[in-house]
Amino acid sequence: MTPTGHLDADACYRAVQSRDRRFDGVFYTAVRTTGIYCRPSCPARTPAAGNVTFHATAASAHAAGYRACKRCLPDATPGSPEWDVAADVAGRAMRLISDGLVDREGVAGLARRVGYTPRHLGRLLVRELGATPLSLARARRAQSARVLIETTDLPLTDVAFAAGFASVRQFNETLREIYAASPTELRGHRAGVRSAGVVTMRLPVRTPFAGRRMLDFLAHHLVAGVEAAGPGWYARTLDLPHAPGTVRLHLSDLPAGQPADRYGGGTGAVTAEFRLGDLRDTAAASERVRRLLDADCDPVAVDGHLGADPALAHLVRATPGLRVPGQVDGDETAIRTVIGQQVSVAGARTVAGRLVAEHGRRVTTDVPGLTHLFPDAASLAAADPGRLPMPRARGRALVGLAAALADGTVLLDRGPDRDDVRRALLALPGIGPWTADYVAMRALGHPDVFLPTDLAVRRVLAGLGGDADPDRWRPWRSYALMHLWNTLMPPTPATEEN
Repeated sequence: MTPTGHLDADACYRAVQSRDRRFDGVFYTAVRTTGIYCRPSCPARTPAAGNVTFHATAASAHAAGYRACKRCLPDATPGSPEWDVAADVAGRAMRLISDGLVDREGVAGLARRVGYTPRHLGRLLVRELGATPLSLARARRAQSARVLIETTDLPLTDVAFAAGFASVRQFNETLREIYAASPTELRGHRAGVRSAGVVTMRLPVRTPFAGRRMLDFLAHHLVAGVEAAGPGWYARTLDLPHAPGTVRLHLSDLPAGQPADRYGGGTGAVTAEFRLGDLRDTAAASERVRRLLDADCDPVAVDGHLGADPALAHLVRATPGLRVPGQVDGDETAIRTVIGQQVSVAGARTVAGRLVAEHGRRVTTDVPGLTHLFPDAASLAAADPGRLPMPRARGRALVGLAAALADGTVLLDRGPDRDDVRRALLALPGIGPWTADYVAMRALGHPDVFLPTDLAVRRVLAGLGGDADPDRWRPWRSYALMHLWNTLMPPTPATEEN
């Protein structure tokens, strides 16, 4: 049962009967008698099997004439974990659509990024996801608009353009069609936190969610000027399509089986406070932070598989819902990975901080400690390798990688095929398998990466004894790797709350 293939109606209906929240965002249930579509865990009475159809995306349900359920808010679910597991064309296209690429570059730009003609891509998405690229982008705009309406005091005209609509009329018509309510009526239902000058969102994640260990990882690797962290929070600058911004995340553990909230039974939410230089970047900012949080992961499936292995069972029990930290910028992740080759984390942080101070763009923010954007690839491609604060060979590798990122030889926006990206990385001088695979795990969201040559991993594996067999951990070896690293991760330093 996947969003990138034909849905099994019997299996879908069984999930609806059991109100199984693990399938929220994996498929949607459309009810003919009411004209609405719901998430599988909707608490409403289960409709008769003969009255329902199943859709791979909310856009597919919209295209079939259904509107969103006001009780379960089906479009507020995390995305499908299959988009990262399968990583096929449909899944890669969905990642780019969620980032707002269609709004910025049109369907032609989307097709170019995934390597198809616009016509062929349209046929493929209709077949696999039940909707055209424009319909999928429209559904994303509607969901972004609803979140902004319900959680901010932005004027509705500003909301329309922030969500990516071309006109206020299009904004009004779309929301009435999808939610059976005007923007003004939706604003009357809001329940979010609002603060002047801040766009505050609740980003849905499946539970359990090991938020504290996510925070510990990010804090352990943070780069001065770009990132800051303290007990319960992490903040960073964002280099967005139209203007710089910042985000501040409140990260805590979200256990399984939480009381149902407005995001659905058992689905938790991470509070994110965005300060954006241009409201048109709202969708891109939220999608990139969701990638950082690995928000679309299915922790029940991952923990169930890894927890059944005798070598990992005690680690999974100790930290349920552990995620693989992603990225807000693939180029940045790749560059930081090269910086960290064969040096300690502390050493890599120091070098990265020096690069930021010298080559990063200075920005003004309201968050203490956030002073720069991470250097873009074009800036580093023009740097003299001999003057970088690292061995000359690594400096040449970094400049070569930056040049490949800047000219499009290597694309890390999750559009191209992962195997093609890996081959392109390995073709660059100074880029080996460890670097290419680490980039695949963090930048491309690959769930099944293992790093057998990593010294820390080898040390932890030795401590587990002869029972450890990474082949048994497929297709979730990236998560197994995080459990191994997690045993070495220090807690977030106690610093003054910003």
